[in-house]
Amino acid sequence: MSTITEDRSRQAESPFTDPEFRETLRGLPPSAKLVAKVLNDTPPLSQGQLAEESLLPDRTVRYALNRLEEASLVESRYSFRDARKQVYFLVV
Repeated sequence: MSTITEDRSRQAESPFTDPEFRETLRGLPPSAKLVAKVLNDTPPLSQGQLAEESLLPDRTVRYALNRLEEASLVESRYSFRDARKQVYFLVV
């Protein structure tokens, strides 16, 4: 029962419900939209994890993350598990 509550609260916090977020995302390439959707479902993820989850090539994921960062829709921080890697998450 707690997982249902967590899922509902997670959906309520989804940036995809924000009209401004959606409008900004609308002007980005399809790869950026897919990466944003993957990050919405399972944040935070490293670039490699994003490539695995989205089935996109590493280079395409890197391009998508750059576009999302330029649009201020994604931020990154160093991973707590491996400080050599950065993880990405959507800005709510």
